[in-house]
Amino acid sequence: MPGLDDHACQSAYSDPGQYTGLIDALPSDLPGIGEVVRNLLIHYRGGGIEFTGDRLAEIDNRWIDTLIGVDQSRNGDPLAVPREPFNRVVGCCRDFTLLTVAALRHKGIPARSRIGFATYFAAEFNHDHVVTEYWNGDRWVWADTQLDPADGGVFDPLDLPPGTMISAAQVWTDYRRGLVDPELYGATDEFKGAWFIRDYVYLELAHRMRDELLLWDIWGEMSADLPADLTATDELAALLLAADAGDPTAESALTDLYTPPLRPTTTVQTLSPTGHHRPTTLRPAA
Repeated sequence: MPGLDDHACQSAYSDPGQYTGLIDALPSDLPGIGEVVRNLLIHYRGGGIEFTGDRLAEIDNRWIDTLIGVDQSRNGDPLAVPREPFNRVVGCCRDFTLLTVAALRHKGIPARSRIGFATYFAAEFNHDHVVTEYWNGDRWVWADTQLDPADGGVFDPLDLPPGTMISAAQVWTDYRRGLVDPELYGATDEFKGAWFIRDYVYLELAHRMRDELLLWDIWGEMSADLPADLTATDELAALLLAADAGDPTAESALTDLYTPPLRPTTTVQTLSPTGHHRPTTLRPAA
């Protein structure tokens, strides 16, 4: 099962490869890393610029070395040198998080990406979101480096308070207990509801196991329709929550479960927001 030492090592997705030297030069503190991440990336929907064509296609750059390569082909400067917003790499919350995770792992700090729903982007809707979770020496801390702490929000985005970001497993469990309306959780009016939450439980497991897939990758048990029997998803969500609570038996059980079809094999189907739907060949796990 992935332990602290595993989370301090790069995955196939977070490995900067030939750009390791550029990561060497980054700050070692989370605020400094976050500043660089926001300098390199712009959100494809929330960045205030409408991107189309090849620029919008940058959202499908799943590997960090590819993402940095796009930046370097366009800018060619050290990563901390300011970029104009239009010249930043187009991505989403998953990319802000994975670049943060890559930088922390490079510094020997255990880190992983967490999948769930944020309560702080809209008053009456909980948007799908990905944030960083890192080990500060005493506990796992959830941090959203897409947000600038200098903007003066009501909470510190680098140490998210309970209830601001809720894991997919917790939302699924609350839905199954009748505690939440699933129609208030999702990405858009089209992509929301119980089926969407269920798919994100499987995505949460993959990211926990260091397969930091795109939010629009699908494989295995994922479906836009709810199956008749939801027991397997209930049990998986319960294990994820128990592992979050520090239960090593649950953590070990998740590792044992993470085989096909829960684990993607060599390909996934990518249903990109660009409108291009295609199979994608994955790199071998690191």
